[in-house]
This record gives sequence, C-alpha cells and structure tokens, in this order.
Amino acid sequence: MKLVTVQDLAQIVKQHGFDNFMRDLVDYLKQDFVRWNDFDKSPRYAAHVPGGVLELMPTADQQYFSYKCVNGHPANPFEGKQTVVATGQMNEIKYGYPILLSEMTTLTGFRTAATAIIATDYLARKDSSVLAIIGTGAQSEFQTLAHKLVRPIKTVRYFDTDPAAMDKFAKNMANSGLELIACKDAEEACLGADIITVCTACKLHAIVVKNDWVKAGVHINGLGGDCPGKTELEKSILFRGKVVVEFTEQSMIEGEIQQLTPAEVKQVMHAELWELINGSKTGRELDDEVTIFDSVGFAVEDFSALRLTHDLAHKYGIGQDVDMVPPIEDPKNLISVLG
Repeated sequence: MKLVTVQDLAQIVKQHGFDNFMRDLVDYLKQDFVRWNDFDKSPRYAAHVPGGVLELMPTADQQYFSYKCVNGHPANPFEGKQTVVATGQMNEIKYGYPILLSEMTTLTGFRTAATAIIATDYLARKDSSVLAIIGTGAQSEFQTLAHKLVRPIKTVRYFDTDPAAMDKFAKNMANSGLELIACKDAEEACLGADIITVCTACKLHAIVVKNDWVKAGVHINGLGGDCPGKTELEKSILFRGKVVVEFTEQSMIEGEIQQLTPAEVKQVMHAELWELINGSKTGRELDDEVTIFDSVGFAVEDFSALRLTHDLAHKYGIGQDVDMVPPIEDPKNLISVLG
C-alpha cells in the first residue's frame, strides 16, 4: 500500500505543477462524474459533536472503494488549529485490499476548487473577469488560482470577518498577477463581481450574501454549506435562476436548498453537476441569468482526488510503500504474524 503524507503530496504537486495538478484533477472528476450512475452513493455519515462535526464520506465503483474521514470545527483557529483536516483511503475492489492511505486536507482544497471551476465553466459568463471571494480561509487561494484556469480573471474583490485571514490571502496572492481589492464587508466584495465564491466556516443559518447584492448575470459558488443548519445565501437568491447541486439527497440536508420545502426544491432545481458534464442538461444559456452552484462536497470528488494522487505517486515514485496487510503465507493463520 502507498502512504502519501503531507510532505509527499507537496512533492507530487511540485513535480507535476500546481496548474497541471488542478487541470488533471478536473479531468479525473469529469471522467468520474460522467459515469455517475456507476457509483455506490449515499449521504455522508456525520457525528455532530461539541464544537463541530466528524464525517465519513464513502463511495465505490467496480474497481475501487474510497472514503474520506474529515472534521469541521469552526472555532479551531482560535486555538491555533485548522478548521478542517482529513485523511483518505482507497481499496481495490477485487480482494478488498487497501492500496492508498493519503493526507486529504490539502487534497480537499484541490478537489473543492476543481469541482467549483467545473461548475463555473458550465455556468459563468465566458467574459467573467471579476471574482469575489467571501471567506479568505484555507480554501481561498485554491479557489482563486483555479478560477484563473477557466475564466479571464483580472480582479479579485475579497472579504473576511478576520482581518488576519485577509492579510494572509493578500500576501499569498501578491505575485498572482491579479488586481486585489480588499473590501470592508461582503456587500462591497460583491460590487461589480461576475463570479461570487462564498466559503465561510460559521455553523449558522447565516445570510452572508443578500439577494440585493447579486446583479443580473452573476454566477455564485456557494461552498460553505456542509452540514444541517449552515447556510450562506439569502433564500430568495435560490429563486433567481438555475440551481445546480452535486447529490440532491445530501444537498437537501446540508446545502443552501435545505432552506426550501420539497416543492420549492423541485421549483428551483435545474440539475446535478454530472448532468451538465454528460450534456443531458444545459448550463448557462443567457448572459443575464443568475446561476448558483450549491456545493456541499461529495465522496465521488474525494474518490477522483485519491485516484489521481495514487497514479501520480506511482508515476513519480513518491510516497512510502507500507505493509498494512499481515504478510502471512497461510491466510487462515493470522496469529502467526505475532511471531
């Protein structure tokens, strides 16, 4: 089994290139989403605990099984700890043996951004040049750099309730070639934006973006919804145009559409993301329509990220080969491994 640590993944990305890794992950995601019905799918298991949530996100096709174990603890930064950390595992199906154990905190940053830009590519206007980033935490740089790959982004308007997070974002993006505009609040960040990407950590039915701030023709990536009771968009926005989700059953529990009744969900729902990728549903059709990607993150995205990581780890010879299966000749003589 291949073990890929944080340091190993950094080496893989360094050798392969950040943009190439993001583009290849987009390709892997599309390969997997286009065969959506091949996957075993279920809403993630979530243990809601004091201060946050711990989740398992499993899925499988006919070749691999994968899962991600991930937390979400919004108050962690106040104690110098990350809000989200994750690990992932992939097993081959034939014998059920594990073939990869990987860090997934950084990979989650990649896969969330890669999924968002797939939605952006189908739903945002082709001439979109102004990106609003609301929430400049761990996701923000991944989102910004990824969006440059699919749209002619020239200006980034950004805001966070934490000034230190805004300073961090500005420092990390200083050499990106983008015009960076620090904003005093979320409303100012939305001013003139073609794409609004919202990714905050607060576990509340919050209104981070109000309907009045969203002009005609805007595409919104709502990424912060990931558990019951947590929203970021004013409900009325969802009735403005096309709403696209990953997996409706999970999104109704955790996404922006949890604010709606089942009848309202039917009214606003346009497609699941895989339907845009396979061409059975259309993306943006008019320049003045509003589009919303209501993303909560789904296990197939982690599956794609692990599959790419496994392939690149072997390509570059990075990562440790570790023995996690007892090396015994007689498969029934398990106690022999103890010597």
